[in-house]
Amino acid sequence: MIKIMTDLPGSGIAGRAQSAPPAGTALGAGAGRAAAAASVGQIAGLRPRRGPQDAGEVPGADVDLLDSLDPLTWRTVAAWLRERPSAATRQVRLRVLAAFLRWLREAEPSVELLAVTGAHLDTYCDAARAGALTIGVRVPGKPLASATVNRRRGVLSSFYAFAWRSGSVRHDRVAAPGTGVLTREDRRLLRQGVARLAAGGRHAEAAAVALLDATGAAADALAELTFQDLHPVAGDDLAIVTVHDSRGDIVAFPVPPPARPLLEALSSDRGPGEPLLRRDDGRPVDVEWLRDALAEAALAGGIPRQRAKLLHPYMLRAITAADRSPMT
Repeated sequence: MIKIMTDLPGSGIAGRAQSAPPAGTALGAGAGRAAAAASVGQIAGLRPRRGPQDAGEVPGADVDLLDSLDPLTWRTVAAWLRERPSAATRQVRLRVLAAFLRWLREAEPSVELLAVTGAHLDTYCDAARAGALTIGVRVPGKPLASATVNRRRGVLSSFYAFAWRSGSVRHDRVAAPGTGVLTREDRRLLRQGVARLAAGGRHAEAAAVALLDATGAAADALAELTFQDLHPVAGDDLAIVTVHDSRGDIVAFPVPPPARPLLEALSSDRGPGEPLLRRDDGRPVDVEWLRDALAEAALAGGIPRQRAKLLHPYMLRAITAADRSPMT
């Protein structure tokens, strides 16, 4: 299935312990959980496994950990888990969030789950890559592959984008401290910076930031783009780019006009299966390369250096996700 992403606002958030609020509505603290939904283990696909012969679908300890959260956080987690109908996606979300929560309670016991910032996610991901995690992983002390860490961060970013969108947190806490939410003026300056990078011959960086701004795609999805993912519509004009989302589905986005000549130039120099975006030395791009490109575009557009250096692709992903809704 291919989804077409439009510029229309989100139509709502599916799932909640009792009933789902519309997008932008706070979940509220409430008086407690309804008896009919007292545990995330009662969500379809998340039946807890309590023993070796148990037919449960997820570890009981993970269910118990999430059930220990305060009422507001629990309802936010339950609504986010229910947001996707796929049992496999729900199971991945539960596993990743439980692992992160274990690390958070050990590393930052005074920080609540809904008070996490981008700095906490950076620290967690850095520790995972370095093999410094001693909890929430199958083999303590073993470094996790960058692709695995990126997937975990994508799942966690999805949770915080959902929590922010639904009103459980009042600002984008996935952003690094001191950045706040990117305003319309910030994004105008960022797009201006993209044009200046392009004029300076930095086509890969300019195209990457333009696509990030337009699609909110993950760094690994952008790194895998080939010219086969670019599609003309109604003639020869490049109009659609397809990427894979966190569930592996193909999602189609309109190509922003500033990115069209850049992508056409990049694709003219690539063979079948070759990535469109790569470093000057030919190596593949990653989240750190994209973060640097984002900072350079921000600086070129006139965003102050201190603020530009704090920007992170996941911050823009959360904002972009809140701006768009999928249409099949």
